[in-house]
Amino acid sequence: MLSKLSLALIPALAAAVPYPYPQEFHSNAAQIVGGLTASAGQFPYIISLQFPGRHWCGGSLLNANTVITAGHCVDDSASNPNTVRAGSLLWASGGVTSTVSQYIINPKYVGNDNDIAILKLSTPIPEGNGIAYVKLPGNGTDPVANTSSTVAGWGDLTESGSSPADLRYVDVPIVSRTTCKSQYGSSAITNNMVCAAVPEGGKDSCQGDSGGPLIETGTNTLIGIVSWGRGCARRGFAGVYTRVSTQLDFINANI
Repeated sequence: MLSKLSLALIPALAAAVPYPYPQEFHSNAAQIVGGLTASAGQFPYIISLQFPGRHWCGGSLLNANTVITAGHCVDDSASNPNTVRAGSLLWASGGVTSTVSQYIINPKYVGNDNDIAILKLSTPIPEGNGIAYVKLPGNGTDPVANTSSTVAGWGDLTESGSSPADLRYVDVPIVSRTTCKSQYGSSAITNNMVCAAVPEGGKDSCQGDSGGPLIETGTNTLIGIVSWGRGCARRGFAGVYTRVSTQLDFINANI
């Protein structure tokens, strides 16, 4: 299984930047599959994590100086993306930008487990002008199967590629951990993960969405971080997300 970094970026970056391959390559990181174009202010906490001129991963603003993203987005210290853009529906323009001054990966990040990182910003990004901070869930809370969640990002529209410039989102129900284990194997799915998908497939995160938010629908509560999966929107394989409620000790220690 692969993380959801954007495959579309490999040719463009290969000459200058080593590609940070996850342990198992998954095509669940790019754009949203089967979703809709977001409206202004709908996801005021989302950021695009990028190299200059290239979207790499998503993330969420926790406060003026702190972004939450996936560990696999920044696990290559020699070639990490160094800019975030907030407050815009377009990853390439608008809003405000800041450079990343520090990368903090959960020391328990192994394989796909505990796939989370904190980024500290060199210039604060205040609330206002379409920007707000994401809310954290209660400690140890576990999203209930079949309840609605929403994932957003600038990732690919299909498993084979095609990345839009506009922010997109899709609603997907939570899949029970038992069902998710039956899809991927018991050892692949841990209590630090949340799964979400529609049974028939066709709606999912994809390459480039990695690190972005899985939100409790109708709230600004961050329940998951786009992490990995098998392909994009395949029937019988849920998207897998880092469960934020089990990461609060790490997050609070690095705010």
